Amino acid sequence: MPLTPAEMDSKMDAHFQFEIRDDVEGVLTTLAPNVEHDIVGAPTGPVRGREAARAFYDGLFADLAEGEVTNLRRYHGENFLVDESLWRGRAVGRPFGMEGGNRQVEFRLLHVLEFTEAGEIARENVWLDFPALMRQLTQG
Repeated sequence: MPLTPAEMDSKMDAHFQFEIRDDVEGVLTTLAPNVEHDIVGAPTGPVRGREAARAFYDGLFADLAEGEVTNLRRYHGENFLVDESLWRGRAVGRPFGMEGGNRQVEFRLLHVLEFTEAGEIARENVWLDFPALMRQLTQG
């Protein structure tokens, strides 16, 4: 039976709340055990499984802090969700290989999620507005 839009929204919102709290274990609970985790442009390419996704979140939470996510729009289909959001926070480490300098940054995110029938995220495909992030981290 397909998930309802409300069920998918609830899972996405929980995923974001865990990310905001830098809670790696919580984030991983939203993912299926054999999740395909794809941060477009990441040097690793897509990875498979919760433990493989853990490395990304460990690094992300070390590099970005005080995050907040504002949802801009969502589109729902049969067991999939497309979420466009705005992330705001501080670049405290070296996010995506760029010196953060504890600067305030914001950038758009596009998530394309596929869900299992049990409501876990089976595939997380994330597109970041890298040019916007680069502009903010390389300005004087």
